[in-house]
Amino acid sequence: MVFLRSAAGDDPRHCLWVLDVEEGRERIVVDAAALDLDAGPVPEAELARRERVREAASGVVDYAVDRDARTAFFAYAGDVWIAPLDPGAGAPRRLDVRPGPVFDPRPDPSGRWVAWCSAGALWAAEVATGGAACLAEGGDRLWGVAEHVAAEEMDRANGYWWAPDGSGVLAAAVDESAVRTVWIADPSRPERPPLRRRYPLAGTEDADVSLWYCATGGTRREIPWDRGTFPYLVSVTWPAAGGPLLLVERRDHRAAAVLSADVAAGSTVVVEDRHDDAWVAWPRGTPDRLADGRLLWSSDAGGTRRLTAGGEPVTPGGLQVRAVHAVGDGGVLFSASSEPTSIGAWRWAPDGSIDRLTDGGVVVAAAAAGGTTVLAERRLERPDQRTVVLAGDRTLALASRAETPSVRPQVRMAAVGARELRSGLLLPSGHRRGDRLPVLLRPYGGPGAQQVLASDAIWLEDQWWADQGFAVVVIDGRGTPGRGPQWERAVHRDLAGPALDDQVDGLHAIAAAEADLDLGRVGIMGWSFGGYLAALAVLRRPDVFHAAVAGAPVTDWRLYDTYYTERHLGHPGEDPGPYDRCCLLPDAPALARPLLLVHGLADDNVLVAHTVRLSQALVGAGRPHGVLPLSGITHMASEEDVAESLLLIQLDFLRGALAA
Repeated sequence: MVFLRSAAGDDPRHCLWVLDVEEGRERIVVDAAALDLDAGPVPEAELARRERVREAASGVVDYAVDRDARTAFFAYAGDVWIAPLDPGAGAPRRLDVRPGPVFDPRPDPSGRWVAWCSAGALWAAEVATGGAACLAEGGDRLWGVAEHVAAEEMDRANGYWWAPDGSGVLAAAVDESAVRTVWIADPSRPERPPLRRRYPLAGTEDADVSLWYCATGGTRREIPWDRGTFPYLVSVTWPAAGGPLLLVERRDHRAAAVLSADVAAGSTVVVEDRHDDAWVAWPRGTPDRLADGRLLWSSDAGGTRRLTAGGEPVTPGGLQVRAVHAVGDGGVLFSASSEPTSIGAWRWAPDGSIDRLTDGGVVVAAAAAGGTTVLAERRLERPDQRTVVLAGDRTLALASRAETPSVRPQVRMAAVGARELRSGLLLPSGHRRGDRLPVLLRPYGGPGAQQVLASDAIWLEDQWWADQGFAVVVIDGRGTPGRGPQWERAVHRDLAGPALDDQVDGLHAIAAAEADLDLGRVGIMGWSFGGYLAALAVLRRPDVFHAAVAGAPVTDWRLYDTYYTERHLGHPGEDPGPYDRCCLLPDAPALARPLLLVHGLADDNVLVAHTVRLSQALVGAGRPHGVLPLSGITHMASEEDVAESLLLIQLDFLRGALAA
């Protein structure tokens, strides 16, 4: 079993490790500290990839292995590195290839070839000789990469896929010439030119993405489909048998289709399609093809997201499928919830049986291959992640090198109010009954992410805030995952109303049961969608919320990307109403509560223009507020000194704002 782990909880550098399942012994394969002797700058394309996947570590942050897990490949300081995984097989070595710098190196299943992206071109080399050849370049297109909305919104971080026999790759060709250009400057370094980014604002042109088969022998042919109807290439899967599968989607998100591709003929046929009046949805990791040839996908019938095989549901009603992690001869490894606060691991077998592999807690990662299953799980009862390896009748556990947290969350989770909103309440350690507490809501509250989960780690920062003297409240409202298709689609055409109403209703329901919550002193803080929700709260419900910290908030949805925004609000050129209703700028004159806006100036996900425009509107309306710009910080404020200082600055603001 191959995995990444840092040497200790205070070391951000990932190393590559192997667990010998038969011997039960771990050994390090790539020591990041040793590689740092030859480290160079991280290429800009790799930095952009890490930003999209929210990777904050250094060292070996990503890798790929051949089919038999004999060799690992990874990028480091712009070079391709090869690491033999068998004991005594030698040290990691740099593959001397040009041009560079490289990113996203991945081998073909046999391990004979390795491909990578460099300067908009897709290259491949024979591992034994190092002889490199360009598979695709030019034509004003970027080859083998994921465009912005694919990496940020579709969970597709890659742009090329190897054939099972290593004869070639399917490569995305991305034409961004029609995509709006945005410029991201660093005001603290005026001598530096701004960075140029292609960013598809809602209602504007997307990247034009096509798919090509590029043989290692040099031939190339397009794999066509009706791109006029289905412009989004959401995923590509190339099973060992049966040919590639493409998942394509209409721009309005109301239709999607699975296509089977014939790379020899250069053609595709529709295998299965879906339609929905709001948007089509499916679990991450689907579609795929089962060993018997049936298509593995999903359906949203009857209020449950279920797996389907050959179009027929194979998982029970009430079990909400979250993601598929592995598909093989032994069946399908997937994660699912019958209660949204707990995400378990399950296995469905071709004979129709379903086995639950975990009980309670939250599965944060899962994988299976070669008869071995790996489950990484967090629980409320323990502060660290437990990673178990199931191989036949053996169960092994990886050693944890995590730091012991300085706080122990004491969270009370409950379903509150008429909509049974999943919530968490945390009080200061040693709180005495009768001591009235200011309240601090810390929501995300938007589509695609949950906070109320049976995992200790999720509540660590919330407990820290509670220990500063707050009653901390966290609520997952409508639109958040885990409660079924209708719950997720309840925010269709309105990202403001349901989300804000659920925070208010949940707060009042919790306060009715906990008398120590002082509803005369209520603050709210959040980041990204949570920042939008925090600003929305003080602007539209000052009767409930008395202060807010809005981090990296979306303030005008016309400034966010096409894929996410149009999925929920539609096309602004066809119906501007939802955008007008959800925009914060017209609410600026209504601000009557303290508001602190925080934004990274290098953010290329939620552009800093969101905060600047809201601040301009507030100044124009004569409404006092605070703005905290973070120089050089992206959408992840993960730098240690910045993260620590930001906590203390926000704490000082909220204490002062809620003192009155």
